[in-house]
Amino acid sequence: MPRFCLLLLLLCAQRVLAAEDREAFNHPLPDLSAGQQVQFFEGRTLMHQSWIVAPSQDTQHDGLGPLYNQLACSSCHPKNGRGRTPDRRDERLQSALLRLSLPGPAGAAPRPHPAYGEQLNEQGIPGVPGEGSVFIDWQMQSLSLDDGQRLTLRRPRLRIVALAYGPLQGALTSLRVGPTLIGMGLLDAVSDETLHAMAAEPKPDGVRGRVNQLRGEDGQLRLGRFGLKANAPNLRQQIANAMLGDLGISSSLHPQQNCRPAQRACRAAPTGGEPELSEAQLDALTRYLALLQVPPARAATPATRHGAQLFMRLGCALCHRPQLRSGAQALAPQLAGQDFAPYSDLLLHDMGESLADHRPDYEAGGRDWRTAPLWGIGRIKAINEHSQFLHDGRARDLQEAILWHGGEAQTAQRRYRALSAQDREALLDFLRSL
Repeated sequence: MPRFCLLLLLLCAQRVLAAEDREAFNHPLPDLSAGQQVQFFEGRTLMHQSWIVAPSQDTQHDGLGPLYNQLACSSCHPKNGRGRTPDRRDERLQSALLRLSLPGPAGAAPRPHPAYGEQLNEQGIPGVPGEGSVFIDWQMQSLSLDDGQRLTLRRPRLRIVALAYGPLQGALTSLRVGPTLIGMGLLDAVSDETLHAMAAEPKPDGVRGRVNQLRGEDGQLRLGRFGLKANAPNLRQQIANAMLGDLGISSSLHPQQNCRPAQRACRAAPTGGEPELSEAQLDALTRYLALLQVPPARAATPATRHGAQLFMRLGCALCHRPQLRSGAQALAPQLAGQDFAPYSDLLLHDMGESLADHRPDYEAGGRDWRTAPLWGIGRIKAINEHSQFLHDGRARDLQEAILWHGGEAQTAQRRYRALSAQDREALLDFLRSL
């Protein structure tokens, strides 16, 4: 074969592989039934749907706002992957948001800010002023690893401007990036008993782990599984929370509009129905996210096998557990009774003062975060064209994410800093293989 033709074939093959990598979070589970396929594709359409202002002839997709952050779910979860925070100080948030609350009693739901609620909605439909704008100034700090290598980390400093409904006096704020959405059906099916058992296990190195117990309006306690502070008990609730908070779309779980008492134009705006998201649409979104397939880890190499051993030896797996098992109560039969590898325990851990947002959420304290699942983490750069990690996108690569770990993860972080450069790269290779 002529050299030119061979090079052309290799280039085409690389492009096909790159395209497959970019779509790796968009595939359904194999062997779906006909009914499951229908719901999956209905949910995928809703995931990418740009919602519109009511009233509209398209009564199925109107009701945006009156206050909102983005027009579509996929805006904060592009290709079902991670959002990002702006790198430039003049760039507005696109796939990130700002949570708000006031200090309240321990163990309770966040107390909404009287003028702005639980989330700053930067956009408003015509006639309704958006609540304000958020910009980020990055503050840099340096540190050294044990072998003398010097690194620079960055920390976000918020600038909140053009507030339309008065000052944010006394508000607790928390910058959040849209997380990846794969494997949520399996996480939904982890039983309460499994969560309690993991929390009760004795662990070395000062690692603990707690469940977040959520007391609903009916007085019942439920365990949190979803959200960066495990503040949602199941996938359906998480979706309804996001639809209201991010898009201003009401549902049976959140029938009221996202308007505060003083926001008169917001309260007077027309709605897209009561509720705006139908039960069938909520079901379709739930099934779609539940049936998304987790892409397999890449083939192991000597370096990634060594990195996996280091992952265990350093203590990373105490929180980022390599194996969980789903229970019998699952959103689809394919998801029940499965062993899977999320690299998470879904528990709350004190991550130290450096990562603290000081914003409690039920029993999650201001330094607590749910262990982020690591599956698919090595594909983020190909899918989302960035390599930002952690809850607010401050880490610009996986090494920075590790170095921000404190609190219960402080011992594992120190062990990482003491590794040789070769061992650090092997551990990072392992993470990139997931």
